[in-house]
Amino acid sequence: MRGFLTTIASLAAVAAILGGANQAFAAEKTVTFAYQDMMTPIRVLMESGKLEQETHTEIKWVKFGGGGDVIRALASGGVDVGEAGSSPIAAAASQGLPIKLFWILDDIANAEQLVARNGSGINSIADLKGKTVATPFVSTSHYQLMFALKEAGLSPQDVKLVNLRPQEIAAAWERGDIDATFVWAPTLDIAKKTGKVIASAGDFAAKGKATFDGIVVTDSFAAENRDFLVTFVKLLSEADADYRRNAAKWTPDSAEVKAVAKWTGAKPEDVPAGIAAYRFLDLNQQASKDWLGGGAAGALKSTAEFLKDQGRVQALAPDYSRFVTADYVKAALSN
Repeated sequence: MRGFLTTIASLAAVAAILGGANQAFAAEKTVTFAYQDMMTPIRVLMESGKLEQETHTEIKWVKFGGGGDVIRALASGGVDVGEAGSSPIAAAASQGLPIKLFWILDDIANAEQLVARNGSGINSIADLKGKTVATPFVSTSHYQLMFALKEAGLSPQDVKLVNLRPQEIAAAWERGDIDATFVWAPTLDIAKKTGKVIASAGDFAAKGKATFDGIVVTDSFAAENRDFLVTFVKLLSEADADYRRNAAKWTPDSAEVKAVAKWTGAKPEDVPAGIAAYRFLDLNQQASKDWLGGGAAGALKSTAEFLKDQGRVQALAPDYSRFVTADYVKAALSN
């Protein structure tokens, strides 16, 4: 787990701007939340302590290297709530794990990209033939990469695919061990410094292959903590709304950007562009038929079909909608 990148003075500034939310409170329960390194407004909420205050809960924020790891932790009971991409969520649903997707953390849009190393001779997806390409397997990037290869007339056997976590991709890129990678920031930012973008997730989303990051909860935790989840959704919505209203003020020296950098391990100067690559939905969009009201289940099914073709899951679930709920979003809208 990467160390904190902010100074004590910076942390004090964050607390002041966010209303001094780090004040003491009496915790009534403990929740373990698995997060990753995506640059999203939830990091400001994590830094503020507001969720802990409003729910009287101790939150154990535990960083994971990939969505597959988060799903395994949820399945083992070591984690109550966590972040994962649509691909690992689809894999979990296909296996019948008792979890629910209840919040679209982000529409990935252009936040994941295929980058080729300068001098590798790769100028198109077709040029990946015979090259070494790294991506975290069963991730949204893996899903998009496989679609990209198929569209270019290549099979997975035509390239040397390497399964690495984002931090491992960064190290492999620095060593020169790989020719290209499909990944997200902050590793994406490292690759782009000495490479060029060949394709973006947004390119394939326009062709019906949308991907997203979501927050999932175990059924057992959800059954006993409805009020916590409704409050969580409200605060997530407020954090996203603040970013949408004030994106221009999220500069490298702002408290918000420093909070994102602290929790993700990104450099503050990389955060504004990194976070701008995502699209964040409001409560009405979350509950709509395009997302938690139907579209997300359809995306999970499409992704699961891809995973089955790749041999990553053995069978498809009969109904992916039972792994998605708009209940907490609707409750937040009605309050």
